[in-house]
Amino acid sequence: QVQLVESGGGLVQAGDSLRLSCEASGNTFGSYSVAWFRQSPGKEREFVAGIKGGSTYYADSVKGRFSIFRDRTISAIYLQMNSLRPEDTAVYYCAAGRPITSTVATTGAYYYWGQGTQVTVSS
Repeated sequence: QVQLVESGGGLVQAGDSLRLSCEASGNTFGSYSVAWFRQSPGKEREFVAGIKGGSTYYADSVKGRFSIFRDRTISAIYLQMNSLRPEDTAVYYCAAGRPITSTVATTGAYYYWGQGTQVTVSS
C-alpha cells in the first residue's frame, strides 16, 4: 500500500505561482509512474501532468506553465504551477500506478490517490 498526501494548495491571483507537493508513506513510490490530476465542480477528473520512466507528459492546457518532477530520495513528487489562470481552479490530486504509455492520462491506470488539495485562482 502507498499512502499519498498532497500539500501546497491555496488561494492566489491570476499570474501567480504555486508548488504542490505529494509525499508517499507506507511503501514509497518505487517504480510506480506518478501523475497529477485535477477536478473542478461538475467536471470529470482530468489529467494535468505525469512521469512514466524517464518521460514527462502534460495536458495541452498546462504545457509551458506547469512542471512535474520527483525526488526519489524522499519519495515525493511536485507540481510547479506558473502563470496561473482562473480556469486552473480545481482540487488537485496526485496518483501512482503503472499505466502504459497510451494510458498515462487515464484515471483508471492509477492505483493510489491522495485526498486532494484545493487550488483557487482569482481573476
